[in-house]
Amino acid sequence: MLIADKPVLEAPPLESGDRLTRVEFERRYETMPEIKKAELIEGVVYMPSPARFRQHAQPHAQIMTWLGVYGAATPGVQVGDNATVRLDLDNEAQPDALLRLARGGKSHLGNDDYLEGAPELIAEIAASSASYDLHDKLKVYRRNGVQEYLVWQRYEKRLDWFQLRDTGYLSLAPDEAGVLHSQVFPGLRLVVAALLAGNVAQVLAVLQQGLDSAEHKAFVDRLARAGTA
Repeated sequence: MLIADKPVLEAPPLESGDRLTRVEFERRYETMPEIKKAELIEGVVYMPSPARFRQHAQPHAQIMTWLGVYGAATPGVQVGDNATVRLDLDNEAQPDALLRLARGGKSHLGNDDYLEGAPELIAEIAASSASYDLHDKLKVYRRNGVQEYLVWQRYEKRLDWFQLRDTGYLSLAPDEAGVLHSQVFPGLRLVVAALLAGNVAQVLAVLQQGLDSAEHKAFVDRLARAGTA
């Protein structure tokens, strides 16, 4: 007697607001290649609207330019753009930008080329302070040990650079010239006023001062020694 083959169950479409396990989230996401960004935050699916140019695409490119120049000058540090990051069983983020230590950091590449664990620095472009980037996602990044977290709030024309301390995230204070200095990546400097004004040339000029500093040279030497250990 012939037995009919069991029907193959197709994955339901991924929809914003779905409550899923990380495994089910990935299963549905992989069947929908037309979706460019989806995140699982505290077990809830978030699917951002298409990116507007001035509100997201342009500032995203400016952040990537800044981080990209730093990464190019700092062997042993890797830059990511919209990389999927598996943080824990309920959270799989896709941050706008990230920096990670290729060796000795908290994150690693899985066998399927997804990033697992917390990168050292994450940057997000948020519409406003009401965005989940400054609420649920901030709590997830803090809990999973993301050491530095930048959030650029476009409507408020504000950028916060948080550093993880024992008490939680605290905002970095600028120096007398209005420049923020990374505490994890020596030489990574940001003049916020220039970035908010769209003056990328000034942003890169200040970054170059950091790349020319003794602290950055010492960091590169330290990374080189770690790479040969």
